Amino acid sequence: MKKSIFVVNNTEINNMRGRPAIYDNQDILEKAQQVFWTQGYTATSLEDILQAMGIGSGSFYNAFKGGKKELFIETIRQRRTAFDDFQKSVSTSEKPIDLIKDFFRSIASADIRIHKQGCFIVNTVVEMAGLDAEIESEAINILKDVESFYTSTIKAAQEDGTLKNQTDPILLGRYLINLWNGINVTRRMYADSQELGPLIEMQLAVIN
Repeated sequence: MKKSIFVVNNTEINNMRGRPAIYDNQDILEKAQQVFWTQGYTATSLEDILQAMGIGSGSFYNAFKGGKKELFIETIRQRRTAFDDFQKSVSTSEKPIDLIKDFFRSIASADIRIHKQGCFIVNTVVEMAGLDAEIESEAINILKDVESFYTSTIKAAQEDGTLKNQTDPILLGRYLINLWNGINVTRRMYADSQELGPLIEMQLAVIN
């Protein structure tokens, strides 16, 4: 039987690195992330977090001594997992530009709940602007890493002749990030594939 990460008195079992096991528990962090994603950082209370994570306040502060802010930053960093998986898929693809385009196309077919949530990282940049520079910076750095990946992929495609558009790859990489940022607002206005699909196709035509 798998050993619980909590003991009876709500003190976490320390892992081999000497920090509470809850800190490294992916499932627990994802539960907290979903609450932040749905409600935003400001509107999420400690009670909301504890209920979602299924722990007491003692266990929580033992793992996250910086409280809600430390947890939120950790959930932002967890989003890098999705980016790493996507980057790996694109990097090993014979048609990386097509895979990037397909990623954007897939946005249109998401269900309405996903449309209404938008992107966790984009939401954070918008909410934290002028509110918390540290949290805002964490989110911006992820978007910039994605932008850099787009730029390097586009540059390689231009050099091997699979991408005809010879615009500065830095500008095209930034264009795709701008598309991502914008579509995560627009999808809340038009949460329908019939409306989003043609709009996304029109904007992807730049990357031909």
